[in-house]
Amino acid sequence: MTDNTESNARNDRIRATEENLISRILDGEKDLFLELIRPYERTVYATLITMLRSKEDAEDVTQDVLLKALARLHQFRREAAFGTWLIQIAINEARMRKRKMRHGTMFSLTSAADDDGAYVPKDFADWREIPSEALERSETREALAKALALLEEHYRLAFILRDVNELSITETANVLGITRGAVKTRLRRARLMLRDFLSPGLQQGGQVRLAFKEVRNPWE
Repeated sequence: MTDNTESNARNDRIRATEENLISRILDGEKDLFLELIRPYERTVYATLITMLRSKEDAEDVTQDVLLKALARLHQFRREAAFGTWLIQIAINEARMRKRKMRHGTMFSLTSAADDDGAYVPKDFADWREIPSEALERSETREALAKALALLEEHYRLAFILRDVNELSITETANVLGITRGAVKTRLRRARLMLRDFLSPGLQQGGQVRLAFKEVRNPWE
């Protein structure tokens, strides 16, 4: 059995399990909701804390997201993926919270207003992946969090969903409501900008040794 076949079979099993849980929850077994959302709690929280940049706000909005998901579960369309639907609710809730907070415009690493402009990295010559062990260091995680805060939201979300939460390109596109090509473009530019921002503090032996953890093929 090929990797794709195994992945598809696994996704089919997950989808069938979720559909069964959803049917039972809608029939009155509300306690099963915790089992339904458990695989996605980390992704929802990571997405929210990236958008809101506050642990307290992320925790607060996470609770709102889960309550709204339960209340709106009857509106969920079975042909969609439950995880995609749940993360979309989280993103919408975070955006509403940000509008209420009125924090103003964040400084950005890019001056482009949208995806039409190209981002030019500072150094083409030394283009390397970041070793995954680098992200295990607390100082690197802190630096990455600060760098992410400087990205425009559409780049930041693409990076978080794909490289941190390990969604596929297709899943990320479905969550954000954009094409696979747009996801690839945003992800590529996010990586370029993050590497440029992080590289001064992560040089080893005169070479930039930045690398993002890659669990899946980055373009699948």
